[in-house]
Amino acid sequence: MIIIMKPGASAAAIDNIVEIIQNNGLETHLSTGHEVTIIGVVGDKTVLADKNLEIAEGVDRILPVTESYKLANKKFHPEPTVVTVGNAHIGGDSLVIMSGPCAVESAEQVMETAVAIKKAGAQILRGGAYKPRTSPYSFQGMEEDGLKLMKEAREATGLPVVCEVTSQAAIEAAVKYVDMLQIGARNMQNFFLLKEVGKTGLPVLLKRGLSATIEEWLNAAEYILAEGNPNVVLCERGIRTFETATRNTLDLSAIPVIRSKSHLPVIVDPSHATGVRDYVKPLALAAVAAGADGLMIETHPCPEKALSDGPQSLTFPQFEELCAVLRPIASLMGKPLI
Repeated sequence: MIIIMKPGASAAAIDNIVEIIQNNGLETHLSTGHEVTIIGVVGDKTVLADKNLEIAEGVDRILPVTESYKLANKKFHPEPTVVTVGNAHIGGDSLVIMSGPCAVESAEQVMETAVAIKKAGAQILRGGAYKPRTSPYSFQGMEEDGLKLMKEAREATGLPVVCEVTSQAAIEAAVKYVDMLQIGARNMQNFFLLKEVGKTGLPVLLKRGLSATIEEWLNAAEYILAEGNPNVVLCERGIRTFETATRNTLDLSAIPVIRSKSHLPVIVDPSHATGVRDYVKPLALAAVAAGADGLMIETHPCPEKALSDGPQSLTFPQFEELCAVLRPIASLMGKPLI
């Protein structure tokens, strides 16, 4: 449940409510707005039945939260969350673009990409050092060696970096090199992995599962938040449907739905959604128009030689053109691309 305090409620009144709740073995989460403070209560609220909190000093009203996700719920946290990744802010007043290769392949590839995407307008370098592939014979990534190359690119360009992790060992390696951890679509409901990335305190990019509902997606985010890590960014990357013209079906309706249900920022990955580079630009534009906080776009110096997902990767000139086309749309939506 959530306890909404009256406008101007004193700090003493708020502290009193928090103390009562915690003394009864429940957790509290405060969201302090410009005028109103909201106290989120996590746990068995029946233990508070005889505490008469509804008439306590400073309390305006008490509302039940029926959804299973609490910390990700907008009712708990009405103000939009802004997640800081290095010098980038996701969910703020500007559009954030993450870009880079699907898989890290060499020092030259990563450095060349980092320089090119920064020049075009990207604020975060993405790259895969651990690659969960459908076939066990496909390229699985450079692992820690790839992470080292991304760190070198960050030091050279100032771009913060994000990389997917697939295991406890990958997490332990990645935290030494990256600014943001990514949970991929296949691991969205790997609950052990969700808890472990939550414990790191690093920002987490949580991709929607291949066939996940929005409620399942938000409950996955809840696992990370419940570990005390508030820095979660949701990424819509398409869901599996009967359609075969694209790799997945990009669900842009997820953006307004998330906006109505959660305070977490949401970005869109049109590259993985379509699997076809020609479709990336129109869907990126549509995502921004629908209110996305950012985009994840795959780029590669030479897509035809890429070891992973070349057909969906943009060349550097194509990425530069995309950023140029995005700028007026982003400004119109109140989220300029800086």
